Amino acid sequence: MDNRTADRRTALLKELFDERQSAQWAQKFKGLIESHQPHSPSSEPIGRSFSSRDVVLIVYPDQLREHGKLPLRVLSDFCSEHLAGWITWMHLLPFFPSSSDDGFSITNYRAVDPDLGCWDDLTRFRKSFRLMVDAVINHVSVQSDWFRKFRDGEDPFRRYFIEVEGTPDLSGVVRPRSSPLLHTYGSGPKAKTVWTTFGDDQADLNFRQPDVLYEIADLLLFYASRGASVLRLDAAAYLWKEIGTPCVNLPQTHRLVQVLRSVLDEAAPDVFLAAETNVPHAENIAYFGGGSDEAHLVYNFALPPMILHTFRTGDSRPLSRWIDGLRPPSEKTTFLNFLASHDGIGLNGASDILRESDIQTLVQTAVDRGGRVSFRQTPDGNQQPYELNINFFDMLSAPADGEPLDLSVRRFLSAHGILLSLAGIPAIYFHSLFGSRGWRQGVDQTGSRRAINRQKFELSEFVREWREPSGLRRRIFEGMKNLIRARTDSRAFNPQTPQWTLDFGHGVFSIVRGRPGTGAEMLCLHNVTDQTLDLRINAGEYLSLAGDRTVTEIVSGRRYGLQSLNAFRLEPYQVCWFAPAEKAPGDAMSRPA
Repeated sequence: MDNRTADRRTALLKELFDERQSAQWAQKFKGLIESHQPHSPSSEPIGRSFSSRDVVLIVYPDQLREHGKLPLRVLSDFCSEHLAGWITWMHLLPFFPSSSDDGFSITNYRAVDPDLGCWDDLTRFRKSFRLMVDAVINHVSVQSDWFRKFRDGEDPFRRYFIEVEGTPDLSGVVRPRSSPLLHTYGSGPKAKTVWTTFGDDQADLNFRQPDVLYEIADLLLFYASRGASVLRLDAAAYLWKEIGTPCVNLPQTHRLVQVLRSVLDEAAPDVFLAAETNVPHAENIAYFGGGSDEAHLVYNFALPPMILHTFRTGDSRPLSRWIDGLRPPSEKTTFLNFLASHDGIGLNGASDILRESDIQTLVQTAVDRGGRVSFRQTPDGNQQPYELNINFFDMLSAPADGEPLDLSVRRFLSAHGILLSLAGIPAIYFHSLFGSRGWRQGVDQTGSRRAINRQKFELSEFVREWREPSGLRRRIFEGMKNLIRARTDSRAFNPQTPQWTLDFGHGVFSIVRGRPGTGAEMLCLHNVTDQTLDLRINAGEYLSLAGDRTVTEIVSGRRYGLQSLNAFRLEPYQVCWFAPAEKAPGDAMSRPA
């Protein structure tokens, strides 16, 4: 056991709990760690490392269904056949027994929903992918055994939830919902009023009790023992509640994350911790901690609205200024970059970057294009837009205005070109990879706005659409696959290599990746407008060139002499990634234009 890590954990426990409790629980944590040997899918820990090949797919365990087969097996067969080798991480959204919220209201943390499959089915994914597992630890279903035992007064569960008595002033609590913060369960003398940040079916766990923190630490190690390479801390910003405070991003919340990180460092040194904290950008990146004591990965929540703003205005300059300020605190950390997910397009992340008028314009655009808007209640009682509930392709396209589908496809791929070019690990939602549109019928059927981007498919029907050569699904899929393969073949796109933006005019988002002088640099140009742009590109200024002094545009595989770049035409929404020809990926020239 690492004494420094153990001493640090003991100090953290003293900050969170009283002296007697902290000493007692420090010993219990020591025993917990000693009972867990370092584990990984191989016999020895593989260690934590990032590479340009890291690409995440976000997908529901029952995304594809086939009669007579369990969904996890259907999905693993499909992904192994069609995605292995260029998608490397699989974020399987909650596959546990649950009562609501598409799996995020968990009734049993340590079981696989038998309607989805079993733990052995998770092992099938690990043959081709690193596995990301959701640790939904802010709350648990009120239909769980834990909550039932809490209501019955059983130890230790009677301390597991936050019971609120009287009528304290909770007006300052910051929440992502407009539903009541408290819900009462039962009636008469046995009635219990409980803290419910996300809704009446999800009761928040009480991390003021060390029993709960210990239980969750043990749970994370259980997931690691089942093959999880990445643990995603869902809604981590809300873990600690203190009446009289906003109850979000409190110092104690960071201490909790640090304790969990210390446990993983000792007992599961090959497992990454990812913080999902949909809060303003400056608060979000605080979950990197000092660079070695909190999350390895932080979701880049500001990126989706910043990308949408860029393509709406055709102006890359606000995005470039923001990107230039992105600096993870150490080489042990990086951003998890994404544009779409199972949730809506959050606006919180950009609330301290974009002007309020810009955010309101995005809201109106979503409504105009058939989407919905979810609101949260502010401490002063007002309603504030929290997320856009709309498919990302729909948000970027304007078919009602007579826009050609080809232009919408090019814009969508250009947005993902930017995503894939940035420092960090890219995460792509299943519906984005396969060219889905919004499922508006789902909103009507379920009453949930988020259902618009959560459609599930019968495998045969989905494959029929996907295999249509001229169909939207195939066009998006092939374009995304080409971009991802180009990225994963180049060391310049390692998640931790430096990046800096260039100024080729407001219509171009341009970024250089790699370390100068290494020959592994990449000059990336993305047209964010529907206009053809004439550029003068001095590639030798940004890339280490030698020999015949040519460059390869690795998306198309075309080779250019430097002279030809003095008058280069960048087509509407075109993505161009230039590398020194001698250092370009070996298969770049064989990739179709």
